[in-house]
Amino acid sequence: MAAFRLGTAAVEGRFPATGVPSPRLLAPNGGALRNRDEAANGGAPALRPRPRGKAFPAGGKPRRREPLWQAAVFASVALNVALLLHHCVFSSHPPHGLQDQAACLMQPDGANVAGGGESRASQREPTAGATRAPSTGKPAVTPDSVINLDHGDPTMFEAFWRETGDAAEIVIPGWQTMSYFSDVTNVCWFLEPGLDHEVRRLHRLVGNAEVDGYHVLVGTGSTQLFMAALYALSPAADGEPISVVSTAPYYSSYPAVTDFLRSGLFRWAGDANSFKGDTYIELVCSPNNPDGSIREAVLSSEAGLAVHDLAYYWPQYTAITKRADHDIMLFTVSKSTGHAGTRIGWALVKDRDIAKKMTKFIELNTIGVSKDSQLRAAKVLRAVSDGYERAEAPSTHRLFDFGRRKMVERWGMLREAAAASGIFSLPEEASGYCNFTKEMAATNPAFAWLRCDREDVEDCASFLRGHKILTRSGSQFGADPRYVRVSMLDRDDAYDIFVKRLASLK
Repeated sequence: MAAFRLGTAAVEGRFPATGVPSPRLLAPNGGALRNRDEAANGGAPALRPRPRGKAFPAGGKPRRREPLWQAAVFASVALNVALLLHHCVFSSHPPHGLQDQAACLMQPDGANVAGGGESRASQREPTAGATRAPSTGKPAVTPDSVINLDHGDPTMFEAFWRETGDAAEIVIPGWQTMSYFSDVTNVCWFLEPGLDHEVRRLHRLVGNAEVDGYHVLVGTGSTQLFMAALYALSPAADGEPISVVSTAPYYSSYPAVTDFLRSGLFRWAGDANSFKGDTYIELVCSPNNPDGSIREAVLSSEAGLAVHDLAYYWPQYTAITKRADHDIMLFTVSKSTGHAGTRIGWALVKDRDIAKKMTKFIELNTIGVSKDSQLRAAKVLRAVSDGYERAEAPSTHRLFDFGRRKMVERWGMLREAAAASGIFSLPEEASGYCNFTKEMAATNPAFAWLRCDREDVEDCASFLRGHKILTRSGSQFGADPRYVRVSMLDRDDAYDIFVKRLASLK
């Protein structure tokens, strides 16, 4: 039985003795060699020495044999020299498999090793692995580091999960999750029942979405579900592609994903506020990425359709004011729990036919979704719900409490830094009554929509890049390049350096 543990436990495996490969030697053509002499001769017929005869050398006297101890000393020296050479060769030139593994570990961003990339000598630098931050492969930050806040990598939550012990750990036996199928009676036949249960349980706990009367669909992140929704809502391929729109500033991946395959079913049509037409798919992200505003659909037509992206509609980011009940709602563990690397998202879909079409897209795209990831996501969601519903759960296991404290603290630091600088501005703070916390709660978005107000700066992203701060330009969101989107979800050390550096800019 082979097993592996996800979380902090070690990998373990047990294999039966019958799994040991046969010691039979194979020739280069795939056939078996008759003996070890052929193996030593590269598969050619063995070269055997002539049998020893009784003859004596000239002179008629037998040749005296060397003492046995001299032969033993020679063999020992030869063996040690061979081992020394073996160590030297493989220290500087590791086997191909190990070399590839080292390159993978040291170059998580896929840098080109063979041509024009980092030298192999630098890849083998023994201190490289020690300077990597845990689980991300990113270099540890220093006061002089480039601070990359372009991506919404939610590593802020690592500190929370380190304190939960084995609450979110899972052991998957080697025989489990082998079939393509999870529940053939379900519309989404590859959805693990445990994940279905925990998704519904968490939404009922938080109160951010209706689940009764909805189909739960699972995807490889919410991006795949977004693509599945476009496919399911598009008209027949013999007509014009349906227009896909969203109110600016919109999530920068919407146009990129929509037009990536140049589909004949749909096409990106830009800002919903300037769209003219009755047939469309409107993408509504609320709270909005990048500016954190609460959004509703702006278009209204009987032929119009809407997809609601609610990835950030969780108590750590905003007040939960109602149970959303839209036709299609998208969520993800990336921003709800911080487990971006698990690559699990889910959709709540009212209409059965739409749910079946979305499922068909995922079937054709990836033949389902990783069961191992689903089981881990289910355990993570279960740990979140248990933190609030189990009386014996410690307060340190309450994810949304941790997230809200961190976001309130970080937004306070950012506003102070912007004020100290005098050249940046941020959206006004909004608040509302949160049905989950039973108190008034301010909106603390996962991203800051930062504007540079200095007159000589027309491109805020370029300006900040010059000061070793990487952000995403407003132009990628259909907005003014004097705006940038800043991730608020990085680790404390990176975020602290960022706000100090921002405050120093004048």
